[in-house]
Amino acid sequence: MIEQKKRIALVAHDNKKRDLLEWAEYNKSLLARHELYATGTTGKLLEQQLGVEVHKLQSGPLGGDQQIGAKISEHELDLLIFFWDPLTQQPHDTDVKALLRIAVVWNIPVACNRASADFMISSPLMFGVYQSQRPDYEGYTGRQLEDVIV
Repeated sequence: MIEQKKRIALVAHDNKKRDLLEWAEYNKSLLARHELYATGTTGKLLEQQLGVEVHKLQSGPLGGDQQIGAKISEHELDLLIFFWDPLTQQPHDTDVKALLRIAVVWNIPVACNRASADFMISSPLMFGVYQSQRPDYEGYTGRQLEDVIV
């Protein structure tokens, strides 16, 4: 279940940080009602821009993307807003792909650009409790060792 106060991860590649900061400033009053998490530099910039507390993790290339992914897999985050740059190769592209993959695995909403972030946070579902459909991976995690080793 996703509570009324959402736990939102905010991530942006260098070429998209300005876009994310402008978007966050425009949506400051809404974002201030929720718990915000961000990778290193993005988190510092958001705190300065918004004047609200942001839980800052490592910079993306230094493990921040993986930390966000771990929080998603532990059900400690509810939404991911990740303004990623599709035109610039990143040194941590595999981490980016893994982060997006884990968000899909655990069925959390993901916005990868300004338009999808606008649609996400303007949804009526942002303002109340939401009964999310978390996948049941018991069949996968409960496999017998003999089933795994062939």
